Amino acid sequence: MEKIDKLKQAIKESNKIVVFSGAGLSTNSGIPDFRSADGLYNQETKINIRPEEIISHSFFVSNPDYFFSFYFDKMVYKDALPNIAHKYFAKLEKEGKILAVVTQNIDNLHQMAGSKKVIELHGSVERNYCMKCHKFYSLDEVYNEKHLIPHCSCGGIIKPDVVLYEENLDENAIMQALDAISNADMLIVVGTSLTVYPAASFVKYFRGRHLVLLNKSETRYDDIAEITIHDDIKNVIEELEK
Repeated sequence: MEKIDKLKQAIKESNKIVVFSGAGLSTNSGIPDFRSADGLYNQETKINIRPEEIISHSFFVSNPDYFFSFYFDKMVYKDALPNIAHKYFAKLEKEGKILAVVTQNIDNLHQMAGSKKVIELHGSVERNYCMKCHKFYSLDEVYNEKHLIPHCSCGGIIKPDVVLYEENLDENAIMQALDAISNADMLIVVGTSLTVYPAASFVKYFRGRHLVLLNKSETRYDDIAEITIHDDIKNVIEELEK
């Protein structure tokens, strides 16, 4: 409880908070993370290829049929809804305390919860574009129950606007994220083990007063954080709202 009280006070005295979120934030919405026992990287595949390889650019180009079968089955959760944590951070933004949410997630749940200032480092399942004519499509327009390759009216393959392995992050998103983090008075890192680069290195740009790490497992930045809590984010938010 001492850490929760300290966190409450830090949030109270901060007005330029940046939330940096990872997959652990959305597990309570029914979306698996990546590295846990039930995570994406431990999912069985129909072919003897690791999930990390399937969601790479080269595999997408060479095997779009199997890519989409895996992508729609394992990475798109159309019925997922924002959980207590997404709603809490949206409420803080409405109160004028949040500068931005920087997320590694592609699930659009921050926006569904009401957050407006969301910087998506890895893109979003909600956006899709034709690789031939660049026409954009929503998730509803490309999703199909048979998990077939979606095609544009021009005949081109429609690619999810998500960053695959071997692809670079969007430079504009990087600049926005670094600008927000470097101007924040509080950085709340939640649901990420900070192992995926370059996003994991963004914490180094924080110059504010309160660095907070909320994650089930340890991270490489635990020693330099002011507040570190290893618990389910749901439990943390419930305590903060008491």
